[in-house]
Amino acid sequence: MNKKVKYIDWGLTDYQVAWDKQEVLFNETVAIKTKNRTENTQILTPNYLIFCEHPHVYTLGKSGKPENLLLDEKGLVEKQATYHKINRGGDITYHGPGQIVGYPILDLDHFFTDIHLYLRTLEEAVILTLADYGISAGRYPGYTGVWLDGDNEKARKICAMGVRCSRWVTMHGFAFNVNTDLTYFKNIVPCGIDDKDVTSMQRELGVMLDVEEVKTKLKMHIAALFDMELI
Repeated sequence: MNKKVKYIDWGLTDYQVAWDKQEVLFNETVAIKTKNRTENTQILTPNYLIFCEHPHVYTLGKSGKPENLLLDEKGLVEKQATYHKINRGGDITYHGPGQIVGYPILDLDHFFTDIHLYLRTLEEAVILTLADYGISAGRYPGYTGVWLDGDNEKARKICAMGVRCSRWVTMHGFAFNVNTDLTYFKNIVPCGIDDKDVTSMQRELGVMLDVEEVKTKLKMHIAALFDMELI
């Protein structure tokens, strides 16, 4: 079992560049697992927790509907945004500056082989981080992600999730709105949900947050919940 996880902060990174880098790490890990199984080797697989921010971009998951993007090519140019169809689960979402995007590339054989527990654990790390700032958050029945007032008509999402998992190796992850420009969500049907609002820590608290401080709290909660050692 390898519970050591390499923490990397890619900073502000183009979405396609980040996706390509994820694919390399993901494929390397899957290849090691395949070799261990077919050749009876015992090579330890690596684990990564990657944080970054992206320039304005909309991404559509493999189960998403293209019509949930409400902009044409001209509109994307005007918004200085790009658009990618990708291989994670979920529908359409937005990434941009002021948002913590997390890409855990983990071999869940080192932790637990339960994708639903994996998602709930990531959600719990965000919920605990928000609690550190006095924001009460939770879940919205039937949906992934982290929500405020998830039990009533004021429900609003503060963190979206969409993952890919193969041979118990994960990629993609979550998008946590800290100081995010929420006007960009008006150009999509976020996660395919057309009757719920989206929010951010900045909107809820009325002040700009120190994103680096939020990252530190979040990664510590992730490490504790997964019983991982960040290196």
